[in-house]
Formats: sequence, structure tokens, C-alpha cells
Amino acid sequence: MKWKQAIKDFALYSQLERGLSLHTIKAYKGDLQKLEKWLEENQMNDLPVSISQDNLRTYVYELAKTVQARSQARAISSLKAFFEYLILERYREDQPMALIEAPKTGRKLPDTLSTTEIDLLINSIDRSTPEGERNRAMLETLYACGLRVSELITLKISDLFFNEGFLKVTGKGDKQRFVPIGTYTIEIIELYKNEVRIHVPVKPNHSDTLFLNRRGAGLTRAMIFHVTKQQAVKAGIKKSISPHTFRHSFATHLLENGADLRSIQMMLGHESITTTEIYMHVDRAHLSKVMQKHHPRA
Repeated sequence: MKWKQAIKDFALYSQLERGLSLHTIKAYKGDLQKLEKWLEENQMNDLPVSISQDNLRTYVYELAKTVQARSQARAISSLKAFFEYLILERYREDQPMALIEAPKTGRKLPDTLSTTEIDLLINSIDRSTPEGERNRAMLETLYACGLRVSELITLKISDLFFNEGFLKVTGKGDKQRFVPIGTYTIEIIELYKNEVRIHVPVKPNHSDTLFLNRRGAGLTRAMIFHVTKQQAVKAGIKKSISPHTFRHSFATHLLENGADLRSIQMMLGHESITTTEIYMHVDRAHLSKVMQKHHPRA
């Protein structure tokens, strides 16, 4: 089996059998295609079923010279997953990546906005235009519900259970969860839905899509990033932020105000509590500031 076919089959397996997101699959394919290109450039004829641990170790060593530790760690993870697939499909019996360890990357604390900064950013939106009302509803939803940008753009009108106070969210691997939503955000979404969206000429395939562009189609990730960056500049916020910053802020503010980690995990849709535990580091920093400010022995 040649590399192109093996990569194609692995991508299909990752999507259909493992339910991975298209973003993750794209990263997998990119990492494997880099290995294939490196083999070609070095005139190596190794196939996926026969490539040796020594050649893979050499590749990882060369890769480390050109990319940061985090990218190297991801590439190693992609290669390990690929060869696990080959073992599962009985193309190989060994795991050639077994003894190749990823570099220590550390865990970068997520950037967050204060509640004041969030209010400043959202209040800077020009609500005199239909796009302004839509953007306000989008950013409020990102922060109020802690959504990923991919979850926001796939949100449907039929996912709104406002009488019960919940959204139905489709996350990674098409896994669904119910996330609480407050009355303030409900009112903002209803305003957008009833006074802005109702006047948009909706494309046939987007009749149930909540957030639409002016042509009646769904929004892209790039459009959400653009809106976020644009409003941050307009509000005079110097931090480098993205739509994901609202999700980080959502979790951090919940934790700072006494929410338990397990509930935050469920709302964020994290499979493992260890993913959510990164917010404990943010919270410890907050608690340290509180102690320094208020304790007589600080």
C-alpha cells in the first residue's frame, strides 16, 4: 500500500469509525503528507507497511529543527495514531513509533477577558445594522454558553430550547450535549431572530441555521474570527483574542465564582476532566491575587 492510499484510508477511518472532527483529520493528513514528502526528497522508498523505527526517528529529529515543540508533539501523535490504524487493519504487526517520545511542551494557560473587557467589546458593536445585531447575538452566545466556534456556526433554530433554558450543541465527533442559557442571552438571540434573521433571504439548505450571512447562507469560521478581531480593535483591547477566548473566559469566570469542575466539564463538552483542569491554574492565580489583596498576612 502506497502512502497516498494509506493516508486516504486512515482519514476515512478517522471520520467514520472514530468520529473525529474534520479539523483533526486535516491535521493528521498534513502531518502524514509531510513525512511522505520527506521520504521522497531523501529518495527513500519506504512504504507505510515497512518503514523502520530508525527512519522515523531520523525524520522526527529533522522535524525538530524546523518546528516548535508543540507542532512536533502533534506530528508524533498523528504518526502514532496512523500506525495504530495499520496494526488494527493487519497491515503491520509492530508500532514503529512506540519508543519515540513527544517533547515536553508544557500547558499554556488560556488567555481570558475580564467581564469588563467582554462588556466593552460587545457594547462596541454597531447595532444600527443587521450585521451588528447578529454579531452581538453571536458573541453573547459564545461567552454565555462557552461554545467552540464550530459549534456556533452549526447551531440550528431547532437546537433552541428556550422554555427549558437550554441549547442543544453538537460538538466534536458529532457528540451532542445540552448547555444552559440565561434569560439575558435568550432575549438577545430572540431579538436577532425576530427582527433581523426574519428579513434575510434564506438559502434552501440553511432554513434551520441560526446565524446567517447577508446572502442567507451559514457563516464560516473565518468570518467569526474576523468579527472577533475587528471588535477587539474597536474596543481598544490590546490582548490577542479569538472566538475561543470567549470559551476560556466562560470557564474561568464560572470557576472563579464557585462552579464545580465537573459541571464546567459537562458544559464545555470535554471528554476528560484533565482537559478542564487547566482552568484550575487560572483560578489559582485569581485566588492568589485575592489573598494578596485582602489577607492581613499577605
